[in-house]
Amino acid sequence: TSAISLCSQSLMLAKAKEEWDQEIVDKQAEKERYLSERVTPLHTSGLSLSQLQDLCRELHEKVEIVDEERYDIEAKCNHNTREIKDLKIKVLDLRGKFKRPPLRRVRVSADAMLRALLGSKHKVSMDLRANLKSVKKEDTEK
Repeated sequence: TSAISLCSQSLMLAKAKEEWDQEIVDKQAEKERYLSERVTPLHTSGLSLSQLQDLCRELHEKVEIVDEERYDIEAKCNHNTREIKDLKIKVLDLRGKFKRPPLRRVRVSADAMLRALLGSKHKVSMDLRANLKSVKKEDTEK
């Protein structure tokens, strides 16, 4: 069974590689087709110096327009990415992923609490009941 699965995996990888290569070729052909439609070839032969300068100015203006559009799109993309991050954080908070576990009541003696607070080197023993004021029955009736 392992040989069969290994063979099927290798066949799937070979098929994926073929499709990937074909996709790259298709993308390249699509790019060339798009550029041939949109970009006309420049005919600079036989133009005078002033005509070439005008052509350069025109091309620079087009490049500036395209660059401004690219900058605007990039800014929008960054803004959307930040907004998506914030929304993901809100969703995680609303989902309650960071739930606090229920607290358990732990009984600790006063000596153990003082040892935990002061460290083990301090040997302080404290009897809290000894410090309580004793009340007689006669005092409570008054």
